[in-house]
Amino acid sequence: MLVMTMKWNKKTALLIVLAAAILLCALVLAVSGSGGSAGTASRRLKTNADRIMFLESLGWEVEDTPVSEKLVVIPKTFSEVYETYNRLQLEQGYDLSQYCGLEATIHTYKVTNYSGYSGEVVADLYVLNFQVIGGDIHSLALDGFIHGLCKK
Repeated sequence: MLVMTMKWNKKTALLIVLAAAILLCALVLAVSGSGGSAGTASRRLKTNADRIMFLESLGWEVEDTPVSEKLVVIPKTFSEVYETYNRLQLEQGYDLSQYCGLEATIHTYKVTNYSGYSGEVVADLYVLNFQVIGGDIHSLALDGFIHGLCKK
């Protein structure tokens, strides 16, 4: 049996506390960057170019300038419409119910490569703290369509 002893002094204790703090910070950063669906896990969308690259990575070509950018508060209690919309989000790995009561930004981009449909199509990205928390591709027609962000 091997027994090791260590002389404790202020320097040793400080080094152990410092190492534990660094490890804890690394763990917090790793966990906080992991919201969203597969493939978006630690992607930070700080700029318009980042958001466009994100949409391009999903197969979409969009105009360089957003059609709109608006702040919305995710409701604390979901209506039937929000419940239905959140089911779409859950299918693609997002969950808006985690953000009830928080303010997000919806960035809307005109999609230029949607095939098989002649009307106007846009991509909505719900972004909170520079991370995608939801989104969709939809037509602007009254009898249009909506689906998840991944290109079909």
